[in-house]
Amino acid sequence: MNVSILGDGLTSLALAKLLVNEGIKVDIFSEKKLRKSNKIQTLGISKSNTDFFIENISDIRKFLWNIKKIEIFSENLKNEKILNFEKKKQTLFSIVKNFDIYNFLLQKLKKNKLVKFKKSISLNNIKKKNYELIFNCDYQNSISKKFFYKKIDKNYQSFAYVSSLKHKKLSNNHTASQVFTKKGPLAFLPISSTETSVVYSVQGKDNIDFEKLIKKYNKKYKIYKLNKFLKFELKSSNLRSYYHENIIAFGDLLHRLHPLAGQGFNMTIRDIKKIHELIKFKKEHGLTLDISICSDFEKSTKVNNYLFSNGIDFIYEFFNFENKFNTNKLSKSLKFLGKNKIANDFFTKFADTGIIF
Repeated sequence: MNVSILGDGLTSLALAKLLVNEGIKVDIFSEKKLRKSNKIQTLGISKSNTDFFIENISDIRKFLWNIKKIEIFSENLKNEKILNFEKKKQTLFSIVKNFDIYNFLLQKLKKNKLVKFKKSISLNNIKKKNYELIFNCDYQNSISKKFFYKKIDKNYQSFAYVSSLKHKKLSNNHTASQVFTKKGPLAFLPISSTETSVVYSVQGKDNIDFEKLIKKYNKKYKIYKLNKFLKFELKSSNLRSYYHENIIAFGDLLHRLHPLAGQGFNMTIRDIKKIHELIKFKKEHGLTLDISICSDFEKSTKVNNYLFSNGIDFIYEFFNFENKFNTNKLSKSLKFLGKNKIANDFFTKFADTGIIF
């Protein structure tokens, strides 16, 4: 089987590695030179997705920093803890630097004889190759603009600031924390014993004093250095149709989320997992890997993805509503709910596996 992947981002490389592991030939197309992933951004990967990635894509354990506890605070309750997630000292999720995992996969694929990197994305040229399937992971190319433009969009009128802290060594730096401030959620995500990633989603377009803000909410680290930050606009979207003929939309083109729960790449890994299930099913039953995968993929993921993304949006609006009306009743209610073991287990499973029917 021959397939092509449009785009050269992390999603493309992870999907390509899975496919070549199944003995499928893959051509990766990009209109630009292969990007150099920045060294600041990080990813949070849930436990179940980490296990799948290691078993079916590539062993990335050497790049992972495990998180064993999550603490949620609310400024409306004077920075009091409202939620606490912990599972008998087991790993809840792992943090990995985009730069590390991207370059690791890139080097693996460059050495693989089943993979070819090609330039110039043209639908006519791609169709001449007679690929059985085309995975479109680039939401900015001409094919996306022509066939995958119908979306349910939301602009949060907010910006995300992303950086990392160099700090005094903390041997037990395995607790992630998030503070719901009056201007938006601020997350501290440990990367190692001496470095922690910071993500702050701020309402409005005004520039902020990022260093001053970190000092205000940091109660844990003795900071030596705050790296330069990245800033990008926050939007969410859900694609209305997942495929056109034999072209499957994938990654950020399918769904984009608010980063407050760190679930964007987790949704993508779950989509890759579903593609893997469909391929294995067809192989085991002696069926050809054809265009039917497109409709099967949409039927098995679209509803779950939409509900999950709306669940993340609900969390954002929950705290946003509280700030708008200057009340702390919602945080108090959530704190009470978090003490319930059944509710706590539900939230933990929701973050780990998403919505499964």
